[in-house]
Amino acid sequence: MTIAEHRLHGGGLHSGGTDSTEPEQRAADTSPTVSKSVGTTDANLLAWVDEIARITHPDEIVWCDGSLREADALSKQLVAEGKLIRLNPEWRPNSFLARSDPKDVARVEDRTFIASAERDDAGPTNNWADPVQMRATLTGVFEGSMRGRTMYVVPFSMGPLGGPISQLGVEITDSPYVVLNMGIMTRMGERVLRLIEGGERWVRTVHSVGYPLHLADGSRRSDVEWPCNEEKYIVQFPDTREVWSYGSGYGGNALLAKKCFALRIASVMARDEGWLAEHMLLIKVTSPEGGVYHVAAAFPSACGKTNLSMLQPTIPGWKVETIGDDIAWLRKGEDGRLWAINPEAGFFGVAPGTGATTNPTAVNTMWGNTIFTNVALRDDGDVWWEGLTEAPPAHLIDWEGNDWTPASGRPAAHPNSRFTVSAAQCPSISDDWDAVDGVPIDAILFGGRRATNVPLVAQARSWKHGVFMGATISSEKTAAAEGSVGELRRDPFAMLPFCGYNMADYWSHWLKVGKDLGTKAPAIFQVNWFRKGEDGTFLWPGFGDNSRVIEWIVRRVEGASKGVDTPIGLLPADGELDIDGLDLSTDAVEQLFRIDHASWRAECDLTEEYFEQFGERVPAALRAELASIRYHLKD
Repeated sequence: MTIAEHRLHGGGLHSGGTDSTEPEQRAADTSPTVSKSVGTTDANLLAWVDEIARITHPDEIVWCDGSLREADALSKQLVAEGKLIRLNPEWRPNSFLARSDPKDVARVEDRTFIASAERDDAGPTNNWADPVQMRATLTGVFEGSMRGRTMYVVPFSMGPLGGPISQLGVEITDSPYVVLNMGIMTRMGERVLRLIEGGERWVRTVHSVGYPLHLADGSRRSDVEWPCNEEKYIVQFPDTREVWSYGSGYGGNALLAKKCFALRIASVMARDEGWLAEHMLLIKVTSPEGGVYHVAAAFPSACGKTNLSMLQPTIPGWKVETIGDDIAWLRKGEDGRLWAINPEAGFFGVAPGTGATTNPTAVNTMWGNTIFTNVALRDDGDVWWEGLTEAPPAHLIDWEGNDWTPASGRPAAHPNSRFTVSAAQCPSISDDWDAVDGVPIDAILFGGRRATNVPLVAQARSWKHGVFMGATISSEKTAAAEGSVGELRRDPFAMLPFCGYNMADYWSHWLKVGKDLGTKAPAIFQVNWFRKGEDGTFLWPGFGDNSRVIEWIVRRVEGASKGVDTPIGLLPADGELDIDGLDLSTDAVEQLFRIDHASWRAECDLTEEYFEQFGERVPAALRAELASIRYHLKD
């Protein structure tokens, strides 16, 4: 009988009900009750689980099997405990709403650490922690952190099981909410254990919400709707390939397969092994002639990433399909080309701004089997958030559980509210989205949110120039809270919060990968959907019309479109970008591609200042690219 079957038949989460020890007695015992089905014969995995259990003192241990029965049992348990709200099955079958603690609503970058042996290996853009001191700190906060709770052992694969680019991991957590989300976001279950038993390597990740129900003094307390702790640690140990997370139950702080493993730890693995772990979407583009191309794209937040991953072209004959919306792992294939996978199995997307006009594909993906977090609840039992519909409902229960009307003067959904849903449900999902070997990459895009200077699209003259483009991605700050309006916010490769080592070394690694790929390296482009005219309005319509830019990029890859050389890259020649049917004046088109030499020289100065924080670790090739751009910007 599986763990989930045992629960459904009325048993507890521990072994078959033979232990009659009272909870107060178990709380003082350092040996947790082990589940009937241990799940693995791997000695290293068993020893590690035992080690964590002896630190955290859970009441019982459950080895998750990843089954639908298990997910159903956990969701019923959370509904019964008041931690999930089951949505109206007529509108949203098998879907749930979770409300987090207001102090636990997003990633906590100031509490996210890279505990590398040397401070310089973390670099100036990461919070470094001494690994010896941090281990001592974590041992202290994790001591007894799972008393009164169940420890779940979650084996997972990032990428198709057994694939050449895929990696395995195990997350230990005391949050059933995390288990449910991991079941959607990863390939989770017993097959992963068999691969581990066969000798495949795996990454260790440990998570606790930091809210034990039995305290060290023997007293006990009631559970809460969203357990967490004001003290938080999200710590990556890149040298030993470990993640330890304490105090948060939310998103990237708790779903450790996502940013923590798939980017921070994986980027270090990739550096050491010659591949790339990137904050990139993946799409498949089919031309009217039937040509198939795969594109990877890196965009910082609020730059149109999800919209591009689910693009609905407005030009006839073109088709765009989704492979991934957030993370890509790329490795050189046997044919010498760069191949990529989406290591995730689901989407953990931002809800606000996702609507029928902005991203109908995403809306249709969430028809059911979805976990919503911190969105608003409609009176009919469905969910709502800002941007879902043009007009809000007359009454809602907001993300904090309070009555809300359009006159309330506050958002009904938290700005970082989320949806978790299987990628397989996406209407635009490609038939090769989970191909074991991945897909060959033909083009790489970098994009920021720039009102000035950066043209709609430009092609890098070389791989080195492309790396320079990626290293200097930036967005302009638009609010006083972000700093000086117009000041640049740098987010190199859209990896600023996610690179597990020194960013300058990361640029060097990209240069090495390009050198290894040689003439088979993908073409690199920079795009900017957000350039504004002199009146302050956006010049480009964006959304589905971004397919017009994708068309030019594909034609460039084919060698069928012309580019005009400029100091900052190759721009579309006159008439090469399809703008038929758009309400764009000749002046607007000119502004979209205008290269103001004086402004670009000033931007070069800012780039040089930016490079200085990394000192001598900045690759000479990038300084040479900067010097080349400066030279060509001379009047």
